[in-house]
Formats: sequence, C-alpha cells, structure tokens
Amino acid sequence: MRIVAGAWRGRTLTAPPGTETRPTADRVRQALFDILMHAPWAGRSLIEGASVLDVFAGTGAQGLEALSRGAARAVFVERSQPALTALRANIAACRAGDRCEVLALDALAIPSGERAAIVFLDPPYGQGLIARALTRLRAAGRVGPGSLIVAETGRDEPAPEAEPLAERVHGAARVTIWRDI
Repeated sequence: MRIVAGAWRGRTLTAPPGTETRPTADRVRQALFDILMHAPWAGRSLIEGASVLDVFAGTGAQGLEALSRGAARAVFVERSQPALTALRANIAACRAGDRCEVLALDALAIPSGERAAIVFLDPPYGQGLIARALTRLRAAGRVGPGSLIVAETGRDEPAPEAEPLAERVHGAARVTIWRDI
C-alpha cells in the first residue's frame, strides 16, 4: 500500500497485522481521487487547502492521500490500537504531524470541532455505521451543508441514503460520493 500521487507519491504505508483493518486498495484510492480531482462538482480547488476528516481511518491512507495532494489539514478518527500504531507511523513517515490530529476514539463519540470540507467514511462493512456516524458528526459540527462525503461500503450493502454525485463499485467495495445538505 502506498500514496498514489502528490508530494508523497510512492511513499509506502504501514498496515496493522491481521484482518481487523481493511485498507482501501491503491487502485480504488486512485480512482476515487481521479473523480475528486476532475469532476465538475469537485476539482483541484476542492482538495487544495481543504480540511479533511478521515473517520474509521485505519492506516490513514485516505486522509494522507488528500494531504499529499494539497489538503491543508486532516483529522483522523480511529479506535483500534493496532490501526492507531500504523496510522501514527504513517503520519510520521510523511512528516505530516503538524498538519494532522489523531482522535483515538469511537467515531460515534467524536467531540465537537471544525467542519470538514471533505469527509471520508470507511467503516467495517455490514454494520450500518455510515448513517449513525453521520448523525454524530453533524451533531458535533464536523459535517454540515456543503461538506463532501465519501463513503465506502461493501458492494452488496445498500447505498447510503443520499443523492449521489458519483458511485463506483470496485471489487468488494462500493464508493459513494455526495454533498451534505
């Protein structure tokens, strides 16, 4: 697993051992960021200088990819100790500590904070966590009108209840993108 493009292109990322964390494949991340960089409703100006929230962060690959491509700041939310160890190692390897905040807690208990321009949600498949996490993130002020939401679910799971701007299926994963209202 590696950073696909930007300032840290090619940088290898550490993943925790075992199957508890399911990192997004490089090719899926590449396809996702190709959409974000070129869609008429997104584009380079969306990512450059953006505040990003990576929920169920695991290795932090989504947030670090955004930082590599010009995002200003990333907040990572993760509760698994092995994933947190890998996440912190990846942030250190990218020398991005001054642009990152790691919240070592359950996404459903996130405290109030700054609204993010882009929110990545990649929870464990099949647990219905997208809607529950969004409810909490909205209540905490982390997501609001205009925030771009990128959610990864299992291919056979129902898509999030939103008006998608884009949706793609890659192997076992479905990626859905929409703006919060």
